[in-house]
Formats: sequence, C-alpha cells, structure tokens
Amino acid sequence: MSIDETGQGGTAAPNSARHPHGQGRDLVQLVTPSGERVSHPEFDYWVRDITDEQLCSLFEDMTVIRRIDVEATALQRQGELALWPPLLGQEAAQIGSGRALRLDDFVFSSYRENGVAYCRGVDLTDIVRVWRGNASSGWDPYAINMATPQIIIGAQTLHATGYAMGIQNDGADSVAVTYFGDGATSEGDVNEAMVFAASFQVPVVFFCTNNHWAISEPVRLQSHIQLADRAAGFGIPSLRVDGNDVLAVMAATRVALDRARRGGGPTFIEAVSYRMGPHTTADDPTRYRDANELEDWAAKDPISRIAALLERKGLLTDGLQQQVKDKADAVARGMRTGCTTMPDPEPLDVFKHVYSTPNSWLDRQQDHYARYLASFGDPAGAVSEEGAR
Repeated sequence: MSIDETGQGGTAAPNSARHPHGQGRDLVQLVTPSGERVSHPEFDYWVRDITDEQLCSLFEDMTVIRRIDVEATALQRQGELALWPPLLGQEAAQIGSGRALRLDDFVFSSYRENGVAYCRGVDLTDIVRVWRGNASSGWDPYAINMATPQIIIGAQTLHATGYAMGIQNDGADSVAVTYFGDGATSEGDVNEAMVFAASFQVPVVFFCTNNHWAISEPVRLQSHIQLADRAAGFGIPSLRVDGNDVLAVMAATRVALDRARRGGGPTFIEAVSYRMGPHTTADDPTRYRDANELEDWAAKDPISRIAALLERKGLLTDGLQQQVKDKADAVARGMRTGCTTMPDPEPLDVFKHVYSTPNSWLDRQQDHYARYLASFGDPAGAVSEEGAR
C-alpha cells in the first residue's frame, strides 16, 4: 500500500487532534454504511492525504484478508487446521489501524489480528503454522515488528506496555500498539497494563476491538458503560470509533500514534465492530446469538461500505473488482499450498527454542522422551534419539 510510511500525513496536527479529549462518548464516523463520506471537523485532517488510489488499496486489503479468513476456515473444516479464529466483519478495524503504523512501531496482538499481520508483511504460511500444530510460534517477531499472537486473554497488553517503556528509555518516537477484544477489558492484565502505562506515560496505544461478544457473553453484560469510558479511570484519553469504517479507524489510530510520538502517553481506542462469525471454528454462535442482530450488523459490513464509497466516486470499475478478486484468490491459493505442503515437525522439535541457551534440565527431558519413542521401535524416534545424543 502506498500510504505515507510515517502514518502521519506530513505537517503538524491541529491542537484539537493532538490531544484526544472527552472519553469516547461520540462515535467517530467518516463513511456511513451506505458509503456516504461525511465531514468531521477534527478527524478529516488525519485522512486528508488518502487519495482515490489509496482508497482502492484499502478496499483490496480488506477483501484479501476476508478471503484469507474464508480459506483458513475451509482448511479447518477440511481437517488441515486444528482450529481457526475468524475475523469476519472486523476487516476495517484491522486494516485501518494496521496501515496507519510505521515500520518501526511494534505490535502485540491477540489471536485474531491476522489482518494486522498481513499489513506487517507476514508470510501467509506462518499465519497458519500454529493452527496446524506444526510449531509453537508462527514467525520471527523482529522480522516484521509484531509479536506472535497471544492466546492468554489480555496478556499482550502487559508486553506492549513493557516494550513501550523500553522505547521511552531509548528516546525513540516509535510506538507499541496492542490489540485485544471487549472481553479482555475485564481481565486483570489489561487493567494492570493501563495503570502502568498511565503512571509512566509510555507510548502505547490500547486498541480494543469491541465485537460485542466475548465468546458467548455479550458486552452489555460485562460493562454497563461504553468501554472507552473505562479508560478515564486510569487517566488515559480515549476515542470511540466506528470500527466498520476504515477511514475513521485510520484517523483515530493516527491521532493516538501522534499523541504517543509527541510524549503524550497512552491512548485507548474502542473500535465498535461486530464478530460476524463464530469466536473460533469450535464455537456455534447460533446457540446464544439472535439472528436478527447478525442481520442488522450485516447491513454495516465494512467491505460493502468502502465499495459503496468507491462506487459513489466512480472508482468501483469492473477492472478494479477483477483485479482485487484475482489478488485475493492468489493470496488464498498461496496460503493453502503453504499449509498443505508444510512438513510435519520431528517429534523432538518440541524441545527446540524453549530456552535461549541449553540447560541440563531440558536436555534430560529430551533424552528421556527420545528413549521413550525408541522403545516403540519407531524409526523416527530412533533417529531422534541418535540426534539427541
């Protein structure tokens, strides 16, 4: 994507944009569900550099990651993956924020931000490596400046805050960005991270995707106020944005990044979206979710919205749609090939990369396991045992 790598759009921002105020009570929206571009006196500034070509690129990004998601779900249903956490319906939140980041910013995500990983340039085979059961970690975090997905709910917010402290100590102007869902806001880790981030005013952005369901628990049950309002108790400014509006998400993320880079400390973003699919492929949302609710949110679909905007601008040509479809199909095909041709790990690979340096405690476990495998007369176990020696 050709958006300015700085993510800031050039010149200095007006004061009102540099200092997010209020506590997220207003939902920031720049594009309506019908594709109408609406003016916002504060946030228009932050996307003023987005050209028609870049709008088309955002449309392509969102289409591609939905295609990745659909393909991965199919792979799971076909027995090629053990599990998959769909992002269906949350494309704008991930692409809008992911494309606002600089290369030197560092991302700490949950297990659902595959769209952000795509923006960071992850190898698509690495996205499915863990879900296939072939590795305990998907990629080298320092190759794309994004930590591998965190399964423990909310733990990544602590990691991001600690990393942000390192940025602060180094005197750099990069930012740590952490993604989590609405359910994670009830976890102690998230609250502790926000206390620490506010206390030391570190450059971290807390990006909460409110998709309305923490597995089977609705957000209205765990919070009787807007999630963005919770940040006020920690002394952290917050923004509440339409998470299905890619431009609004990008603008809000740029506001938060700019504030962090200028030494203004943390910001909390609540991106209001909806989880159109299941929590994971092991979940059945029809058991707890009203079909009418799903229908209502389908009318706010993030990809349909940006497509409608492009159509209003005369940009949604047959050529563009075919180009985007071809790109999405090619990406999905590459991911499928990488998944199905992935070599199985050797039995003793489970002991690799557990510690940065060898130690006798782990060596002893490896030796015992190699002998156990060899006791079955398994050639692979025998080879592994020989290798262990």
